[in-house]
Amino acid sequence: MAAKGTDIADFGAVKLLDRISTAFPISQPSTVSGIGNDAAVINNSGKQTVAAAQLMLEGIHFDLTYTPLKHLGYKAVIAVINKIYAMNAAPVQLLLSLGVSQRFTVEDIDEITEGIAAACKRYQLDLAGVDISSSFTGLTVGITAVGAAEADQIVTRSGGKPTDLLCLSGNLGAAYMGLQLLRREKTVFEANNNAQPQLEGYNYILQRYLKPEAQQETFNLLTNNNIVPTAMISAVNGLASDTLQICKASNCGVRIYLERLPIASETFRMAEEMNFDAVTAALNGGDDYELLFTVPLGMHEIIQKELQGVDIIGHLCDAAEGNYLITPDNQAVELKAQGWE
Repeated sequence: MAAKGTDIADFGAVKLLDRISTAFPISQPSTVSGIGNDAAVINNSGKQTVAAAQLMLEGIHFDLTYTPLKHLGYKAVIAVINKIYAMNAAPVQLLLSLGVSQRFTVEDIDEITEGIAAACKRYQLDLAGVDISSSFTGLTVGITAVGAAEADQIVTRSGGKPTDLLCLSGNLGAAYMGLQLLRREKTVFEANNNAQPQLEGYNYILQRYLKPEAQQETFNLLTNNNIVPTAMISAVNGLASDTLQICKASNCGVRIYLERLPIASETFRMAEEMNFDAVTAALNGGDDYELLFTVPLGMHEIIQKELQGVDIIGHLCDAAEGNYLITPDNQAVELKAQGWE
């Protein structure tokens, strides 16, 4: 937050809303009317409308000791639009709600909206509505994303079938280890406020936690190759939990092969430094913002050839066969959601 700034109470809510709206010009043809009315007006030209919400609470989802407000705004957008991509739809509009306490200034709100605006520019989104309220509990950021897709292109979690391949974009565990690094340095600083944070050499895991990206590229690869997954989920609560949600919705079991889990070298290095298991971070850490999806077995070759950055990590099976992680020595370990509930 800014050390000194304009008091929001003195500035006024209407003036603050006007200030925010000037940073978000309309760019989507489906946005008929945006900020400045009681509701946004959206025309999706006959396509199915897909909507998702994300709520981020100070002290629960973020710690402002080490989370810049600009990064928070950006990350909040990523968190919600990745849910739209997980439905195999394209996000186009956002609705923003902010709850702010007296310790925040107008310039602090500018920082949050600067991050949101950067994400809107990166992913071609319109901010179509804003609501702001006072809060007694710190900062709350709520974002709703609206997307569109043809009816026959929408993907849910419930379409997976036995023998379907289980596929994952990107890698796992980096964001969680970035968070552990930030928490460690906060503890050191609280014990000695003259201590300098030791963050060198870990830019990747820090970025994965503080400023992640949504899976627009993976969505585009699927679309461009005419691949409609049978089931899909935004991988944000840890691989184990997210996989089990697909299995439950699809009434299937699963086999995930440990040696196929994509984990970055920097994640392994941080885990070793902190005496932590990188595989545990991958399975239960969360905040990865990848796409976890299933496709028919016959698509094995096209997935490997055309979907750069996507790994086949396992397959679905009959529900009666259970949910297991298979180790390199062919031991079966029951898959359990030990991360976020």
